[in-house]
Amino acid sequence: MEIWVNPACSKCRSAVQLLDEEGADYTVRRYLEDPPDTDELRAVLDRLGLEPWDIVRTQEAEAGELGLKAWPREPAERERWIGALAAHPRLIQRPIITADDGTASVARSEDAVRDALTRRA
Repeated sequence: MEIWVNPACSKCRSAVQLLDEEGADYTVRRYLEDPPDTDELRAVLDRLGLEPWDIVRTQEAEAGELGLKAWPREPAERERWIGALAAHPRLIQRPIITADDGTASVARSEDAVRDALTRRA
């Protein structure tokens, strides 16, 4: 199990605390320091069952600078969105947990973290 975190994010800190309390075996990835490349983002999106625009933090200043709210949300634009996330990892919603069974979740709630803990290979 891996969790993508921004240590400054309270949701990330809460998720890590819960994983620790539950004795989970996991790896922390500080994705702002070690950003995912486009291939990793495609893989995580597949595991999430989401499109890149579904995990964008549109309130970030970078989103405004890029004009993301006006970008089309359609399959033909998928790679453009993935490229933006790779180039600007601050735009990635957090925390993301990749579970042992091959799935992933945006674990912004305690329930989502607990659900990820139940997923075993």
